[in-house]
Amino acid sequence: MTETPRSLRFAALTLALAAACVQAAPPSGKANEAATARHLASLVTGSEPRSAELTMFFSRMPKGGDLHHHYSGAIYAEQYLSWLDKQNYCVDKGSYKIVTDPKVNADQRALQPAQRTCLGTDDVMNDDATYRELLQRWSSKDFDNHGAIQPPPDRQFFSTFGYFNDLAATNTNTGLLTLKQRAIEENVSYIETIFELAPFAIDQAFDKAVLQPGLSDAALAELLRGWRAALQANATFNKGVAAYSASASAAHAGVDDARFILRFQGYVLRFFTPSMVFAQMVSGLQASASNPLIVGLNIVGQESNHIAMRDYALHMKMFQFLKKEFPNAKLALHAGELALGDVPPEGLRSHIDQALHVAGAQRIGHGLDLAHESNAYGIMKTMRERDVPVEINLTSNSFISGVRGQDHPLTLYRRYGVPYVISTDDAGVTRHTLAQEYTLFASRYKPSYAEVKKVSYNAVRYAFLPEADKTRLKRQLDERFAAFEAGIAALMRTARAN
Repeated sequence: MTETPRSLRFAALTLALAAACVQAAPPSGKANEAATARHLASLVTGSEPRSAELTMFFSRMPKGGDLHHHYSGAIYAEQYLSWLDKQNYCVDKGSYKIVTDPKVNADQRALQPAQRTCLGTDDVMNDDATYRELLQRWSSKDFDNHGAIQPPPDRQFFSTFGYFNDLAATNTNTGLLTLKQRAIEENVSYIETIFELAPFAIDQAFDKAVLQPGLSDAALAELLRGWRAALQANATFNKGVAAYSASASAAHAGVDDARFILRFQGYVLRFFTPSMVFAQMVSGLQASASNPLIVGLNIVGQESNHIAMRDYALHMKMFQFLKKEFPNAKLALHAGELALGDVPPEGLRSHIDQALHVAGAQRIGHGLDLAHESNAYGIMKTMRERDVPVEINLTSNSFISGVRGQDHPLTLYRRYGVPYVISTDDAGVTRHTLAQEYTLFASRYKPSYAEVKKVSYNAVRYAFLPEADKTRLKRQLDERFAAFEAGIAALMRTARAN
């Protein structure tokens, strides 16, 4: 009897899985779930998990959503590059920065390609050396391959946004539709993306006053009330908020359907002046209160930045003040995205604590410095009791901060019963997918299938969505998991038969 070649057997298994996945699972799917659990356990057992099979497993596994997701950092550099000509922009050949002046672009196009110093889409793509250099600057491509003289990884990461930000503000509907299609292809049901910078105004007198040494909380509250009143009376500011909300609605056109939902978080940049930061908080919360597509507010930017560190406690008190005015506000705050050595040790002691206990965050983004926080046990107790999840971003934390494996506080959050979700952060910059985040999670920490499945459902449970939308997503997730598990069970039966 001639033995079937291994490649043909593998193809047969793959086809069997694909066929089974499109069939509805029987109402009692416990056996299929148990078979799937055994299969995952077999993939993570041993000192070297089977990464390729885990990637295949998690690419197909339903994932409830991605709750820590930056729109501009999720678009791949290749797509930004494709928008250059559409916007009549070009890329400076020396700096790789975008030039937005249409006259410069027109003048450059009149030259022969070899003479151009500001390049269009085709100019870049037709020169492989230039193309690769652009990708290395606009993302982390080739960083781990040591393909270039490299800056420190945190500088590399945060500097990429300066290259493509001018393009990120354009073609947003096209970009969102791309992210939607990519999500559907890897079985992601929901994205909550940090979308656009909230509008702001500036008051230099306020900035000087709130930065006075020894300012009391009462005096700060009085200053915040005054600046808030001034913003309410500022017609230009309020027109900006209305335009911001309208821009989000326009970008969202055609994104939601029966299979997929996308919502926005506004964001505040933490290294602006205090008056600008507070104004952004106000505008983001106003927009969220009036537009159901904007479901929350975040604060972003490199946390180790001098101004971000200096004003951190002030920012948390600003959120605390505004939560009284906007009691239904949803906050998912970047907090504790710091590693030992980023800042002096005292800078690691309280950022998660303040985001949780002062600002009242409903989700914590990153929470990386937990082990160094003075109130680490109290933080985890509060998060567990208040049901406040932490958003885990394994690729980002590894690349930017060098924190991975047993050094990662996910080990603590899991041990002490803190809810968590797995998310991507900036998948276009660090060039990965949500499926790869799950693969890293399973490879490093060897969770049970029950835990993995719970994490997937957590992305629906902790979404800033109305209960009706959560119920629909959960019902769909039930159906998708039933089909997925039926497919895995069929694969296992076919494997045994061969």
